[in-house]
Amino acid sequence: MKALQIVKYGDLKDSLAVSVIEKPSVKPKDILVQVKAASLNPIDYKLVEGKLKDMVLLDLPATIGYDMSGVVVEKGADVTDFEIGDEVYSRVPQEQMGTIAEFVAVHSDLVAKKPENISFEQASGLPLTGLTAIQALESVGIKEGDRILIHAGSGGVGSFAIQYAKAKGAIVYTTTSTENVNWVKALGADRVIDYKTEDYKEVATNLDIIFDTLGSDYTFDAFGIIKEGGKVTTIVGPPDEETAKQMGMTDYKLPAKLSKLIEKKSATYKLTWMQPNAKQLNDIKAMVEDGAIKPIVDLIYSFKDGIDAYEYLATGRAKGKVIISLADMS
Repeated sequence: MKALQIVKYGDLKDSLAVSVIEKPSVKPKDILVQVKAASLNPIDYKLVEGKLKDMVLLDLPATIGYDMSGVVVEKGADVTDFEIGDEVYSRVPQEQMGTIAEFVAVHSDLVAKKPENISFEQASGLPLTGLTAIQALESVGIKEGDRILIHAGSGGVGSFAIQYAKAKGAIVYTTTSTENVNWVKALGADRVIDYKTEDYKEVATNLDIIFDTLGSDYTFDAFGIIKEGGKVTTIVGPPDEETAKQMGMTDYKLPAKLSKLIEKKSATYKLTWMQPNAKQLNDIKAMVEDGAIKPIVDLIYSFKDGIDAYEYLATGRAKGKVIISLADMS
């Protein structure tokens, strides 16, 4: 079968290549999925560039990709929840990474049936961003009436998080660039802050929750605009001590600056290290079918143009998800 693989670390153009490899075998609890579409995520090209070598050890060449949708074509002896022909979607675990390929084997406990009212391309863009947003927001107990700032509302995680927070009854502030203001408003945000013309720290104040998707100074600045006892949930900032243990970081201590900010505001701080979760995929399916969540797709590339797709994603200009269709593998 054909697959898009990382063949070495470095520049995207030189480090990705189409390879012909063996079709994966199926273990007793696995299903084999014929991939119809796969979505791209920033973690993918960071792996290619070698920025995550200390955290994710790859045996190169390695097929790239974590998100997919497709059709079940084979199942292991112990699989009872799926049948041949089921249309499914998943964010596969690290050990089964490799969704930009004709077939992928994935543990059935991490798979859900895809929403019936959307395409394979739309469905493939939901797992990683949706699970990330849900786990980050639920880690701080988002609830009706919460005032929340979601950074980077036009991105994959941000655009999902806006819709999820609104479905929860929150009052949503978000940041984006001038050209995306109207587009992000259409997602349901109550106040869209154009970071090119406005200072978000002056517009969004005394908030219940900050969803930090940008890191660096944004993580620390969040404590200046939450209320006393407010919450900061991040996907890019320093780990909290509980999450650090989950990540295998022994003897970890919060940075002193961060610890002081948390103490000063009596705040909650949480880093989400997203985990595959079939129950939450089923929740997403229900929300999509009810119309509470709309998948946001920017561009769809063919498999043969997969490297171009990654180069586009790496520009940071995507509005929503970048997808590779595997419908035509010729």
